[in-house]
Amino acid sequence: MKKLSARRRHPLAAVVVLLLALAATGGLYAVFAPADKAQADTTAQSLAIEEGKKLYAVGCASCHGTGGQGSTDGPPLVGVGAAAVDFQVGTGRMPLQQQSAQAPKKKVIYSQAEIDQLAAFVASLGAGPEIPTKQQYDPAGADAAKGGELFRTNCAQCHNFTGQGGALTHGKYAPSLEGVSPKHLYEAMQTGPQNMPSFPDTTMTEQNKKDIIAYVDAVNGDKTVSPGGLNLGGLGPVSEGLFAWIFGLGALIAVAVWVAARTAKAKKS
Repeated sequence: MKKLSARRRHPLAAVVVLLLALAATGGLYAVFAPADKAQADTTAQSLAIEEGKKLYAVGCASCHGTGGQGSTDGPPLVGVGAAAVDFQVGTGRMPLQQQSAQAPKKKVIYSQAEIDQLAAFVASLGAGPEIPTKQQYDPAGADAAKGGELFRTNCAQCHNFTGQGGALTHGKYAPSLEGVSPKHLYEAMQTGPQNMPSFPDTTMTEQNKKDIIAYVDAVNGDKTVSPGGLNLGGLGPVSEGLFAWIFGLGALIAVAVWVAARTAKAKKS
């Protein structure tokens, strides 16, 4: 008993016990951990990256470089993340049809599975924003009124206060947001495509983005009801003011001319 007690008081006894506990914990984890699932996920991701690399070599490398380093015809893709690929390719903006001031939205030529593979490959080049989940961009339960305030503060200068779009400089433009899916709206805010600034979670929270999506969905929803009356396409005060100036003032001038003509005719008679 004295020998056992002396061993317990040995300075290395605590270290030995800790090592034994760690070994036991590691052994139990190795036995019960879902290794097959983890390995399957890793294998699937590797296959997606490999297939995405093939698609990239055919449709993207000529402009963005074989390793995503960029060229005179396309910006570098290292660090843009999977969300940027899902937005650009998922809206048909990429592959680019021709060099121009801005890539227009057009028919999508890749399937969603192929887009996911391309996104996996580009994401492997450098860390960046991931493709959002439905929980992140679903506007259900969001505050559309708050979203309207955020939209008018951060977005209306380019997209118009109802998201109808507008002209920028040198042939560029802010596209209309009508018909854009909530996922692509979220990805655009997250990645800042083309002329648009990015709004990461550190600048605009996930809830703020959902509120904005709810507002855009509300103003571009039922077009048969307009609480403000005839909105002339929702293009804003410039178009509506021009309409009032031309037709309103034109009508007043016509009435004035008619009154003057009637007065002159009455005097002659």
